[in-house]
Amino acid sequence: MRPLSLGAMVVGGWLIAVGGLSQDTLPPPPGLEPVPLGAAALGDPPEGAFALAPATLTEVVQRYCVVCHNDPMMTGNVSFQSFDVERAAERAETAERMIRKLRAGMMPPPGNPRPGGDTLVMLVETLESVVDGAARTVPEAGGRRFQRLSRAEYERVIRDLLALDVDADRWLPPDLRMGPFDNQAAAQPLSATLLDSFLRAATEVSRLAVGRPEATSVTVKHVNDVRVSQHAWDRLEGAPFGSRGGIVVTHDFPADGEYVFELQISGGRGNQTSIEDVDISIDGQPAALIKLEHNGETELPVRTEPIFVHGGQRRVSAAFVRVMDGPYEDRFSPTVWSSAGSAGRNYGTTGLTHLAELWVTGPEHVAGVSDTESRRTVFTCRPTSTAEERPCAESILARLASQAFRRPASAEDLAELMDVYDQSASSDGFEVGVRTGLQAILTSPDFLFRLEREPTESRPGEAYRLSDLDLATRLSFFLWSSAPDQQLLDVAASGRLSDPAVLEQHVRRMLEDPRSEALASRFLHQWLRLPDVSRVLPEPYYYPDFSQQLADAMVRETELLFQYLVREDRSLLELFSADYTFLDERLAAHYEIEGISGDEFRRVQYPNDRRHGILGHGSILQLTSVASRTSPVLRGKWVMEVLMGTPPPPPPPNVPAFEASPNAAGTRVLTTRERMEAHRAQPLCNSCHRFIDPIGLALDNFDVTGRWRTRENMMPLDTRGALYDGTPLNGPADLVAALLKRPIPLVRNFTEQLLSYAIGRSVEYYDQPTVRAIARAAEANDYRVSSFILGVIESETFRTKQTQSTAN
Repeated sequence: MRPLSLGAMVVGGWLIAVGGLSQDTLPPPPGLEPVPLGAAALGDPPEGAFALAPATLTEVVQRYCVVCHNDPMMTGNVSFQSFDVERAAERAETAERMIRKLRAGMMPPPGNPRPGGDTLVMLVETLESVVDGAARTVPEAGGRRFQRLSRAEYERVIRDLLALDVDADRWLPPDLRMGPFDNQAAAQPLSATLLDSFLRAATEVSRLAVGRPEATSVTVKHVNDVRVSQHAWDRLEGAPFGSRGGIVVTHDFPADGEYVFELQISGGRGNQTSIEDVDISIDGQPAALIKLEHNGETELPVRTEPIFVHGGQRRVSAAFVRVMDGPYEDRFSPTVWSSAGSAGRNYGTTGLTHLAELWVTGPEHVAGVSDTESRRTVFTCRPTSTAEERPCAESILARLASQAFRRPASAEDLAELMDVYDQSASSDGFEVGVRTGLQAILTSPDFLFRLEREPTESRPGEAYRLSDLDLATRLSFFLWSSAPDQQLLDVAASGRLSDPAVLEQHVRRMLEDPRSEALASRFLHQWLRLPDVSRVLPEPYYYPDFSQQLADAMVRETELLFQYLVREDRSLLELFSADYTFLDERLAAHYEIEGISGDEFRRVQYPNDRRHGILGHGSILQLTSVASRTSPVLRGKWVMEVLMGTPPPPPPPNVPAFEASPNAAGTRVLTTRERMEAHRAQPLCNSCHRFIDPIGLALDNFDVTGRWRTRENMMPLDTRGALYDGTPLNGPADLVAALLKRPIPLVRNFTEQLLSYAIGRSVEYYDQPTVRAIARAAEANDYRVSSFILGVIESETFRTKQTQSTAN
């Protein structure tokens, strides 16, 4: 087959015919050069423009795509040999793979022939038009099994229901993840172990909420992370001012009584005796002051005398009293080599005393249970006689069940709960009876599982609209990662939530509520892989001043940026382009930004163009590194996979190791770029690394901890490269500009991730028309974040569900 050439000129991103389709080369009109892919704006066609015929575009596919993607080769496990653009909907899954690569500008790959002008733009737009048109004719809602509460959701629901801050890790097994998210129904199997964990959690939570005057003395151990800095200039949040280091925890005191606090101390200055004062405070009030003499050779426990503490959840801090201003320093380990004040004795670490563990033992001499916020939340009435106890209990359990079940409690629900109450109260009294009823609520499937009820008349495989109550639950867990509040339940119970105007009103109300921070701390946190920050511990020898407090601040910076975009309803593109960020004093100093003091995060304008959006955040730069060096491969792969939604294929087996070997003369260690170039020289590796490496190298001015640098191994850094579409790159600013030049992959991938998180299942190829519709509507509103959120919620994918098919 002879090469295909298209005679056309580009006007506003559309092709204007200048002649018939010919197999001979037709030059473009004088003065008009072919426009590179993605350079022209896509919009309505100008008068006189027309789309190339699908048959013509099929020939483009055969000429430029089938070279690699054919039946014998099956490159990328796909063949376009029999692909027909006009019938793309019949192979929608294959068409969606093509659309994704074309929109990202990755196909044909670098070095391969490409058609001129906007031919590829016309191809991808035609594919989208064909597939989207078929989807409107025969929509597919998609189905999934029911969801259960994840750990994080369990904690938030308990906090809203009972005013308790609990750590679900104490009882529940780790959540499985599908993709980045922990709320995907397909990754939430049930097991006897899981059900037993929920039973144990319900027992403990109900006791914490009501209190336990019958509690016996036990010892609870709180372990301090070794990465928590113990230095004189590091006061932990929640510890008294004028203190350094230590530990701050939320401890559950089951009853009023006496408790003993024991400290496990380690570290110190060799055989020198360290004299320290340790302050123990409860809810910010001093409770004890311990004089400590420690020689640094042995770990020793230090105990307080019994201290009377009122029951309930209370913040306990144990911190060293700061007796001098300025850094602690000795002759052997200057503070610049602090290794976060850890207790290690390797070179480059100080000998500061380290608080390793806090043990709390009690209660002894129990004096009852004081009024607490959780008790006030539970006991909304107080019986003054025996005759009032059962009606009061019924009122309490009816209210709690309606909130926990996310629907009005039925008469049957209440009858079962009152049976539980009666059996317990008859022997142990009113409060224990209510506590047992609460425990039954917390073990109910209506609480633990998000059961969406199918209409009785629905047939297998048929799509149906969610009821208003189920829509309210899906909405609240999307925006708040928690159950609906009473206002949302009331409007859902009245049947008005499905009204589009009412629904939008409540969405905007919920976004203004502080609980919408879950979109940052839950959705964004998982989408960007921020849980992986804690898995990369920078090597102390190279990064001695890195601490857990700094890592937490970097994660907080990223969450606060997105939270700001949601709260102020700004453009999503600012997530990538923002010339500002949110810093406290610690993180500002790390970024070498002056004039910021205090622990409060605030919006800060960048003083230069080194950093833009999340690609300048320490959290992203740390999680895409290894302990001792940066990793352009990890960084490039992260951008492609997490931001663009076009992950590179996994590496083939037996790939040679990426070693930090010396150069041929053996005189110095190779730079990261030199090692990458040697690695990429191998044909097996080049096909993927030509996409990945230039992206990662553009970010190589940032070290493992996100600090700016200009040298590596005493050699000047060279971050020059070219994106796969030929765009030159030389640093992070160029990379951000190149990504934003083609925003569609970024925007659609964000939409896809948001939709997946909202509906609790993976977004499949048949959902892509919905993704495109949401993204197009958001584009018309300047990509404001609310446009994406409302687009997801108003979509049929969010508001409908498909009944489970039954096997024959």
